Amino acid sequence: MHEFQLIKKYFSNLSKNNKSSLNLNDDVFFDKSKNLVVSVDTYIEGVHFINFKKPELVIKKIIRSSISDLICKGVDPKYYFISASGNKKTFSSSNLEKISNSLKDEQRKFNIILCGGDTVLSNKLSFTVTSIGFSKNIIFRNNAKINDDIYVTGNLGDSYVGLKVLKKQININQKLNKFFVNKYFKPDLNLKLAKKLINFANTSIDVSDGLITDLDKLINKQKLTYKLSLINIPISANLKKLLISKKLDKIKYVSQGDDYQILFTANKFKSSIINKTAKSLGIKISKIGIICSNNEKSEVTDQKGNKISLKNMGYYHKF
Repeated sequence: MHEFQLIKKYFSNLSKNNKSSLNLNDDVFFDKSKNLVVSVDTYIEGVHFINFKKPELVIKKIIRSSISDLICKGVDPKYYFISASGNKKTFSSSNLEKISNSLKDEQRKFNIILCGGDTVLSNKLSFTVTSIGFSKNIIFRNNAKINDDIYVTGNLGDSYVGLKVLKKQININQKLNKFFVNKYFKPDLNLKLAKKLINFANTSIDVSDGLITDLDKLINKQKLTYKLSLINIPISANLKKLLISKKLDKIKYVSQGDDYQILFTANKFKSSIINKTAKSLGIKISKIGIICSNNEKSEVTDQKGNKISLKNMGYYHKF
């Protein structure tokens, strides 16, 4: 079974009397009475990152992916806790110094503060990060409306290419290798958009498991479908060149990476404020589709309007 089936079968009942748990079907815990927003994420070597050859970059990816859960809910992250399991090799003095310096960088960049955690001796390398923010309101999952426009921030696909470069599954020149690997380890988070997002987004999620998979999660308890236009899904100039030069399918690259961009829906009448917000903040926000009733099947179309076959369009943990 995949992770959501597991949660529903074994754990959902344990939280049914706690509204703040959001039925264990959102990115965060939200206690409205205390304005408290919490997210928890675990990262395992070999699953969430290939290896620990660059600890200073791995830890940046981990921190950013964790606070992304708050940002996509319209919440500024404030505090974080980090627990880690490792051994003398992974947590050598050199590696710990690199980790510490990277955490200092991330704290300055995102105005967050380390508040605690735990360390465990183990041959299995892992990190668990708890991120905390405060807000009177958040943007919930499963709150899309029929005819909502679907938007995404930034570009998609760069992180997936970076992963393939690291796995030596794709051969590019040194300059492009560096660009894509940098996007893999240091995703661009739209922190300055967080507080603005709540003014127009009906529902939101961060793109951590692939565009299609995360869009399905976004509406997973609603009787809704979607239509996406492949040509409108934003990609970087570097990825566009790569797709053309190597004759690669765009849909595969924009729907499998963990770019941690914000995916959200909004009423059509909000398009003007969204465009103005994007311009004023200097953020790229692209309209990529529409929410439909379940009388129609979800689909992605190419520039000629032809339906694209969707296979292996994202990642699920399967148990």
